[in-house]
Amino acid sequence: MSDPDGPDGPVGPDTSARPLDLVVTGTVFLDLILTGLRAAPVGGREIMADGMGSSPGGAATLAVAASRLGVATGLVAAFGSDVYGDFCWSTLEEDEGVDLSASRRIEGWHSPVTVSLAYDDDRAMITHAHEPPLDPDLLFGRVPQAQVCFADVGTTRAPWVDDAVARGSRVFADVGWDDTGAWDADGLRERLSGCHAFVPNAAEAMAYTGKDHPGAALEVIRDWVPLAVVTAGSGGAYAADETTGETVWVPGLRVPAVDPTGAGDVFLAALMAGTLRDWPLLQRIRFANLAAALSVRDVGGALAAPGWGDVCDWFTDLDPTSRLARDYGFLEEVLAGVEHRMFARAVPTIGFDSGTHDHSRHGPRPAHHSTAHPLSTAKPASPQENP
Repeated sequence: MSDPDGPDGPVGPDTSARPLDLVVTGTVFLDLILTGLRAAPVGGREIMADGMGSSPGGAATLAVAASRLGVATGLVAAFGSDVYGDFCWSTLEEDEGVDLSASRRIEGWHSPVTVSLAYDDDRAMITHAHEPPLDPDLLFGRVPQAQVCFADVGTTRAPWVDDAVARGSRVFADVGWDDTGAWDADGLRERLSGCHAFVPNAAEAMAYTGKDHPGAALEVIRDWVPLAVVTAGSGGAYAADETTGETVWVPGLRVPAVDPTGAGDVFLAALMAGTLRDWPLLQRIRFANLAAALSVRDVGGALAAPGWGDVCDWFTDLDPTSRLARDYGFLEEVLAGVEHRMFARAVPTIGFDSGTHDHSRHGPRPAHHSTAHPLSTAKPASPQENP
């Protein structure tokens, strides 16, 4: 390992080269995604996939999703010094416009890798990973200043969270599935202290609160943080904002789903983008639902995170007399104010293949691009709101 005071050492004072809207911390994986599998793998048999892709995953999915929506995003993470680390670093920094000035390359560390298999409206994942030879508290000793930060508080609360809260950052917190089955609500409430938002999925929210419905779980969680959101997939999203007194439920959007990988990260990124723009809660949740729905139409993860071009396509295709057009009418003014460069569209550099099995890299993309229909001439079906 390199000198701890050198480029591979702990994060010091704010080293970001530009003002950041959002800072994300966590583990970055190289995601290898296979779609169109007709069945789950069975021992001794080979099955063929209709599509495949590779991209940075894990914490990188949230960072990419936010960056594509024009949020100035920094990522604080460890990267291996192997070819996988090279690929993830260059894709994030050069193709996606994510600020990595506070991230670190670690010599001799094998980058974590996840293989995601999508089949029959379900998915399975296989991961190979080693703990980085660096204390996470050193890596995340002090994150760059940003308006919003993301923290995983599922098992522990990183020391940097206290510093971020003290500096006025709004911390959005999430949790993972509790494999122990303890679902310690009191411990979670302590870890959420000072956080601005908590965004669990319905299963997690109900497990922590002991309630049997996402809406009932929200009524408990809303007392824990100023902004509480419970996501329920096709069942929509429930949210309460203590600062404005708003409480909403927004139905999900129906869309033919290819791969749900990363949809939760895309939802959270869009929610943050709307929060940074000071939108009313109803608009924030509608926008987050839309972004998540757009992300499941193709290979999932960071590959499918929508940009403003995708949002514009969807909104433009709406029947102007429909309820969706009325509900999402706020996007007309929003899209008019989005910088033109954020509508740029190009073939992904991260190896998506919808069936041609050509794994060559393509030319560089501008940051904040959109990948609505990569390597495909068929336009995916537009989402429709559930009744």
